[in-house]
Amino acid sequence: MHKTSKKCVGLIVCIGVLLFLHHVWCPGSSSEVDIRPRQGGTIKELLDGKIRDITGSYNDITYHIKEDVACRLAQNTCVCLADKETFKLPFSNLLNPHVWANNFDVAFLESHPDPEGVKRHRAQEYSSFQSRSFSPADLLIVAEANSPLQYPTQGVEVRPLKTIIIPGLGLKEETKSSHTVSLTAKLGTFDVAATVDSVSVKGDGEMHMILSSPLLSALNRQLQFVTYRNTVFHPKTADTVEFATKGHQSFFTIKVGHGTIPRLYNSGYQREYNISALVTIATKTFLRYDKLKDLIDSIRQYYPTVTIVIADDNEHPQPVTGPHIEHYIMPFGKGWFAGRNLAVSQVTTKYVLWADDDFIFTANTKLEKMVDILEKTTLDLVGGAVREVTGYTTTYLHTISVEEGGEEGDCLHIRNGYHHVVKGFPNCVVADAVINFFMVRTDKVQQVGFNPRLARSAHLEFFIDALGSLHIGSCSDIIINHASKIHLPWGQTDDQKAYKKFRYSSSSANGNIINEIFYFKNRFKCMTSP
Repeated sequence: MHKTSKKCVGLIVCIGVLLFLHHVWCPGSSSEVDIRPRQGGTIKELLDGKIRDITGSYNDITYHIKEDVACRLAQNTCVCLADKETFKLPFSNLLNPHVWANNFDVAFLESHPDPEGVKRHRAQEYSSFQSRSFSPADLLIVAEANSPLQYPTQGVEVRPLKTIIIPGLGLKEETKSSHTVSLTAKLGTFDVAATVDSVSVKGDGEMHMILSSPLLSALNRQLQFVTYRNTVFHPKTADTVEFATKGHQSFFTIKVGHGTIPRLYNSGYQREYNISALVTIATKTFLRYDKLKDLIDSIRQYYPTVTIVIADDNEHPQPVTGPHIEHYIMPFGKGWFAGRNLAVSQVTTKYVLWADDDFIFTANTKLEKMVDILEKTTLDLVGGAVREVTGYTTTYLHTISVEEGGEEGDCLHIRNGYHHVVKGFPNCVVADAVINFFMVRTDKVQQVGFNPRLARSAHLEFFIDALGSLHIGSCSDIIINHASKIHLPWGQTDDQKAYKKFRYSSSSANGNIINEIFYFKNRFKCMTSP
């Protein structure tokens, strides 16, 4: 009986240990989250309907177009016109430079073998870009009158030094002898694109404008034509507008800034993914030409025409040649992240796959799967799994959070695990940091960059810099092999000994740099991590 009790206790302890290890190594939510790109959906339709109801009111009230203001409004029909040729006087171009125009649609398409195909491909890429860059915070929302002022709470934007109609302005109050509202801005002026009879407008063309009328309906019709013109050039700011009536005051913001310029990649219109046109493989090598050769050979076995970009900071570089290989020589010992910056800077495809020089492609290293999830979701970066020679496979998943800490700096918290499973991709999860084998949107990784001061060892530092900029995932069924790191002391080559010396001898100096970067550059006062 005593032995049976011991066995039961032992079994319970074993089960407890297994459950604990499962919790430690497999944290995260098992729920699926849909992260496919979308543009508004039912909420946007509802808000658009409400805006139509607002703007459609008072249609029976006549108005008169104010041409000098209305002509400044965006027409969505831009054209590029060159100045007409005139008689030229000496030095006239210095005083009044001649404006030229170049129509890209004509210049590019007329020489293209498939102009309709490239137009379709560009439209597809732009639609994908719009879907990915959409944010519910950009939707126009109007706070219907409670105060009794009605005004937009978000979604109003103007280009620098341009003019827009302010949507959603209104006054909802009981009928009285006179109704008055005022608008005040700091970075622009107000005007009206059309005038309404029986409405008085004072201060048009100024930063403070007053509108009044004995007829509430006429005043509300006039408010539908109020314009805002940005007059202070600042490409990324916002003007806080005061909208007031007697006894009530409200504020709303108008964003001032340039629109996001699309960065589309002309990879050709294909029914299936053309990996060679979509992906570049980048790596950094140092004292491991034997490993680099194995990597290249393995890539060519599965992707014979994909471009490979190599950053090389060896003291005595060896030639690395072959079809679709770009070999860039760096100053000796420039370092790990500097090499990443160089390699990524030369990529011209939509995606770049990062692989260490001692990785080996296998039949499970399916780049098509990585492209598929990046094309169909809002993820910017997707990692895979690395299989060691022992057979152990890891995805190295982490979550990262920053807790505000006051004047002394913030607190950085890193934990093992992930946030949730990606709907439609059961082997993929969303995390904040992944293994050192990942595919990423080229323009996004170039925006984040790699700190070149981190020369010998670094990994999480990139993902910390990317927090808030990159949406990151990982798929456990996309696997790359890791060459063996086991070298017996008496069997090490001179290059292997030199690599070990460079890789590990300056760990304390590298640690000091990391402490400085976290403390000063990132303004952290501390970090917690398992």
